[in-house]
Amino acid sequence: VYLSLSLGRPLLLEGEAGVGKTEVAKVLSATLNCEFIRLQCYEGLDVASAVYEWDYSRQMIEIRLAEAEGVQDRVAIAKDIYSEKFLISRPLLKALRADAGGVPPVLLIDEIDRTDEPFEAYLLELLSEYQISIPEIGTVKAARPPIVIITSNRTREIHDALKRRCFYHWVDYPNADRELEILKVKAPETRLQLARQIVGFVQKLRDEDLYKAPGVAETIDWAHALVQIDAIELKPA
Repeated sequence: VYLSLSLGRPLLLEGEAGVGKTEVAKVLSATLNCEFIRLQCYEGLDVASAVYEWDYSRQMIEIRLAEAEGVQDRVAIAKDIYSEKFLISRPLLKALRADAGGVPPVLLIDEIDRTDEPFEAYLLELLSEYQISIPEIGTVKAARPPIVIITSNRTREIHDALKRRCFYHWVDYPNADRELEILKVKAPETRLQLARQIVGFVQKLRDEDLYKAPGVAETIDWAHALVQIDAIELKPA
């Protein structure tokens, strides 16, 4: 994280689901007291959802008004309706257009492995130059680059071209001591004895041959659930 902030390069975090990758971006935003912008990736994510789209309804109204007023210059109309006032910023463009003053926003591109390779290729310009090309109005470049955190659950391999533009870190499951400290912070209402039992049980589960081992998020959720039912300790079945 320090190198990413110091050198202004994106940070790619890979690891199993639930180990706290997304939390890194949230905590960083809270620590720096800056805007948090999140792009949640999914299969079929396109430019209109991730970057920008045109406000077609407002554009049509503008065209009808121009026609009603007798405006005949089609070039002028086209230039007007494809201006920034009709541009809807989605997370990526919003991060680039953030106010240049103060601390730049934290941009979280979450679970990039859910997208496809063409979308990864589209991101290369953003990650290397902190700019996006919009055919109708040109290139939008960040006055001050955002702090970019990218996460992946490694359900597929991320392309090397994207990895080369980032600092890379594998996020593993925490050891028992570390997980207990996390639980104390995230579920402080949990009794210490119960918290230790929860962590010990989860740590043992991860040693089993499970299809999906429980992450830190599941540890925290389980602790909250046990507190809600007034559990004091875990007892053997």
